[in-house]
Amino acid sequence: QVQLVESGGGLVQPGGSLRLSCAASGSSSSINHMGWYRQAPGKERELVALITSSWTNYADSVKGRFTISRDNAKNMMYLQMNSLKPEDTAVYYCNAVIVGLPTRTYWGQGTQVTVSS
Repeated sequence: QVQLVESGGGLVQPGGSLRLSCAASGSSSSINHMGWYRQAPGKERELVALITSSWTNYADSVKGRFTISRDNAKNMMYLQMNSLKPEDTAVYYCNAVIVGLPTRTYWGQGTQVTVSS
């Protein structure tokens, strides 16, 4: 089992920055890859960024503005969000995947990010 807890959300003006954190506990050493997803009101949950031991990947809508990183020693993952736009407003979820038979997926409870003037 893996437990994920997000923090760092809040209200920010357009053009501002926020840093989200995700703390992993439990069998965190078995995690193969992690990611950030978001869900805006009335919309489906969408991928924001993924990170493995060797690569990162971003949604086109956040490329050049968001940076995902991971500190394995601290069992932490981060999402640095710069140049925030109103359309970035959503609940952001931390995700972890342990590949195996079966593959197991874990989610955090989410943290609200609101971009508004």
